[in-house]
Amino acid sequence: MGTLWHNGTIYTMAEEGQTVEALFTSDGIIKDMGTLVELKEKWKAEIEEKIDLEGGVLFPGFVDSHMHLIGHGETLMRLNLSKLTSKQDVLKAVQERTTEVPEGQWIIGDGWNENLWEQPDVLTREELDSIAPDHPVMLNRICRHAIVANSRALENAGIHEGTPSPTGGVIEKDTNGMLNGLLKDKAQDLLTPALPDISSQYLEEALTRAIKSCWSLGLVGGHTEDLSYYGDFNKTYQSFLNIIEQQEMKFRAHLLVHHTVVEDWKKGNHSFLSGGPFVEFGAMKIFSDGALGGRTALLSHPYADDPSTNGVEIHSKETLEMLLKKAREYDMPIAVHTIGDLAFEHVLDAVELYPTVDNRRDRFIHAQILRRELIDRIKPLPIVLDIQPRFVASDFPWVIERIGADKMEYNYAWKLLLDEGIPCSGGSDAPIEPVDPLLGIHAAVTRTNPLDPEKTVYQPEQRLSMYEAISLFTKGSAYACHHEHNRGMLQPGFDADFTVLPIDPFRENPDELLNTKVKMTIVDETIVYQS
Repeated sequence: MGTLWHNGTIYTMAEEGQTVEALFTSDGIIKDMGTLVELKEKWKAEIEEKIDLEGGVLFPGFVDSHMHLIGHGETLMRLNLSKLTSKQDVLKAVQERTTEVPEGQWIIGDGWNENLWEQPDVLTREELDSIAPDHPVMLNRICRHAIVANSRALENAGIHEGTPSPTGGVIEKDTNGMLNGLLKDKAQDLLTPALPDISSQYLEEALTRAIKSCWSLGLVGGHTEDLSYYGDFNKTYQSFLNIIEQQEMKFRAHLLVHHTVVEDWKKGNHSFLSGGPFVEFGAMKIFSDGALGGRTALLSHPYADDPSTNGVEIHSKETLEMLLKKAREYDMPIAVHTIGDLAFEHVLDAVELYPTVDNRRDRFIHAQILRRELIDRIKPLPIVLDIQPRFVASDFPWVIERIGADKMEYNYAWKLLLDEGIPCSGGSDAPIEPVDPLLGIHAAVTRTNPLDPEKTVYQPEQRLSMYEAISLFTKGSAYACHHEHNRGMLQPGFDADFTVLPIDPFRENPDELLNTKVKMTIVDETIVYQS
């Protein structure tokens, strides 16, 4: 028995503008498409339910190709600093939390971003000490490549002025050689042993909140990297199984496997794409560099606004090659965080030395800062670029000053990449950016910041068409995880995962997306969200 979906605009996304009048689904699969009259007659004996779309606009289900699902859930549970527009507001929020948290217990916050502040001076240990002397405090920067901690937190972790910066990380100090509380990239790991243990109950609550949030925004799935951050690979993986499979919170979770837990993964007799229809394993995840916000993204030239540095190399070229070799031995493609062009180049060198196996596609995540020769080198290779269009809204205009106006031609160049035939997928990097795919689509099409009253268009030549932008979150995400044969488009035999909007993005001003609320989200033929 099955379901007939009708009375709306149904875009297949197989070709631009292609629509059908109705869909018939059964057992979680699209069985047929065509006119309403045809499907009613052909499947009349099997139609058990009819879903009236009430004029809604149905697409293949939107999928976020790069996110941290548990991390997104945590932001719904912890102190959220991402909307605060001054250092004073952040400090006030932390101080207010001290009245709610028992003395001695941790205060953890997420999302501070000095680029939103009129005075972009970063937070310091001394400032946190002045408002929270009796609590260990850790605040994650929006990029998750830097944290600021107070003295109590640093002491709990045994970090002091004599602690050396680890390879791939920076322990910052002030002009007097004293800790200022900032830990960047791998230096953040020094604080981890002092943090409170994370329970399975905590992980499951975070996942539950995250999935409900994603459903409400039209997401039917996400490619997520969470397995190395919560102390135990098996506990974290089991939390996904408990929530998504046992509690039947249907969500297509494609799990990247961080290289630090890949041995645990291997001991569990897992393999690439093993798992079930809702929870499966993907590529080996590696970080090659940091982020632009903290000037730890690895560039091939000094930062224009701080010539003393060109970023942080998290792994040496030799270590990268070793990790690539291990991935190939385990029959895995790789998914590598590469923001800076030199980081991208180093990973590309390693990929050319150790090519992928069995036609599996490697993934270069972010790929914001590029050069012409790098684009030419990846064109013949089985590589997908996981891009985050929303970064345009967040990073401009300050990124121009940071990188240098004369070096911006191939940066954030989404249109150029697509025109060159390079496969791209669309994600948010949530909780770094809002998980809402409509915001990513808006940024890709308009190249503007919704909060900018001037509506400045950054690199207008790199604007995508609405079809290209939506394809990033449908066909692009499916291709990136080797599911182009059954997801990302509406075709007979494809999964019955749909996102229904109340407006037609192809017919409306793109700014209408900013206020659009998803009408319905369907996963495996099941309505999991309805406004």
